[in-house]
Amino acid sequence: MLLDKKRVLLTGAAGGIGRAVAHELARRGARLVLLDRDADTLGAVCREVVQRGAEATPLVADLSDLDALPALARRAREHFDGLDVVIHNAGLISFRPFEAESAAGLQKLLQVNLTAPMLLTRELLPELRATRGHVLNVGSIFGSIAFAYFASYSASKFAMRGWSEALRRELAGSGVHVHYVAPRATRTALANSFGRMAEAVGMKLDTPEWVASRVVKALSKDRKDTYLGFPECFFVRLNALLPRFVDRALRKQDAATRPFAEEAAALTSPR
Repeated sequence: MLLDKKRVLLTGAAGGIGRAVAHELARRGARLVLLDRDADTLGAVCREVVQRGAEATPLVADLSDLDALPALARRAREHFDGLDVVIHNAGLISFRPFEAESAAGLQKLLQVNLTAPMLLTRELLPELRATRGHVLNVGSIFGSIAFAYFASYSASKFAMRGWSEALRRELAGSGVHVHYVAPRATRTALANSFGRMAEAVGMKLDTPEWVASRVVKALSKDRKDTYLGFPECFFVRLNALLPRFVDRALRKQDAATRPFAEEAAALTSPR
């Protein structure tokens, strides 16, 4: 798919991956509606994109406000008189022992990571059917390999992966394309909560720019499922076939991770 002049809604556009995806889409000539709750940073991203000669408009919204989603979908659709692509990139992460998870934090994480993308897509499906459009869900390797101390985050990304697969099958023949892209850990502000742990256990973190290039490539090449990073993409397959083997392989890492997770739980609320 050529992205030139395509009308794209991108959520989480003020974050590390989102900002990089916005720039990559702009480079390819897409017309952008950029959504985030951080008005100041979102405005800066829009200005950067416009300076590159692309069309972009900010849409400030909190995706945890589920009641606002129908109006939000309408505003996004009406700005360019239609949409060709929706990229669900916004997300929250929680790094802590599961017993330290709060009910409010868990609810918000699931709303932003899963419920909001589902409801927003539901609102936009008639438009996407009309334009034979695309839905791209940014998941995570954590949605195929469930890492200790990321239980809530992993659960939301496992669900995102399952929804993507089911929706793709449901919409087969409709003209709507559904993509799922799963990065491994990425060097963004969200990773600050577990950065020291990642360094201690040798977890590799990719740059947002590298991830963004693969996200947009998956969209332009019409790839259904894309898993990023080695050996993580290998362990995705191994975990599907031999999960108990992966249990044993991760045992040492899990033990090393626990002190960092307990410290994160003591110092921060879920993000």
